[in-house]
Amino acid sequence: MADVTSPITVLIVDDDPLVRAGLVMMLGGAPDITVVGEAKDGTEVLPLVDRHNPDVVLMDIRMPALDGLSATEALRARGSAPEVIILTTFDADAHVLRALRAGAAGFLLKDTPPAEIVDAVRQVAQGLPVLSPSVTRRLIDRVAETDHDQRRGLAQTRLEQLSEREREVAVAVGQGKSNAQIAGTLFLSVPTVKTHVSSVLTKLDMNNRVQIALLVHDAGLLDG
Repeated sequence: MADVTSPITVLIVDDDPLVRAGLVMMLGGAPDITVVGEAKDGTEVLPLVDRHNPDVVLMDIRMPALDGLSATEALRARGSAPEVIILTTFDADAHVLRALRAGAAGFLLKDTPPAEIVDAVRQVAQGLPVLSPSVTRRLIDRVAETDHDQRRGLAQTRLEQLSEREREVAVAVGQGKSNAQIAGTLFLSVPTVKTHVSSVLTKLDMNNRVQIALLVHDAGLLDG
């Protein structure tokens, strides 16, 4: 999570130099954001992250030598890694789900208005996902169902690690509710909800709320 007292540092990863230039110009206009590096392929991501230690990585999916999905998986598998926002030209691109499962904080369309891209960088730098509940559901609906039963069983087994209250909070997260909404629904204080969410993330070895939502969906707890 970025230090709110210092600029948010960003690494841009895209094989199109025009896209990189546009993102640099767009983000460079924000006083609280600094672009610290550019990569034209996924193979350059880990060395540049080691060199610049960015808070956020804007990651294209389709690149020639190493695609953004593989680069995201390699990056997020580390003990300490920056937040990742996937860049895509397709809002229904099922491959985005693979990146979310790997721990990406969300995704943006490349034609997203500049102000929204800037706001998304700020949001993920503070540990918040950039997927709205409706977008999350649309992506989930695109998942191939060939391994549905296996995924459901594995997800249910993982959720058995949680207490009853933690499961209730996890389901509410899967429904797209904010901490304040969860607190109102379960008659808890917001700090207590935050504690439960943190506990769920720790017990399930997850990075963010998007992953909780995906697991709850896989377990069948959002059906109906």
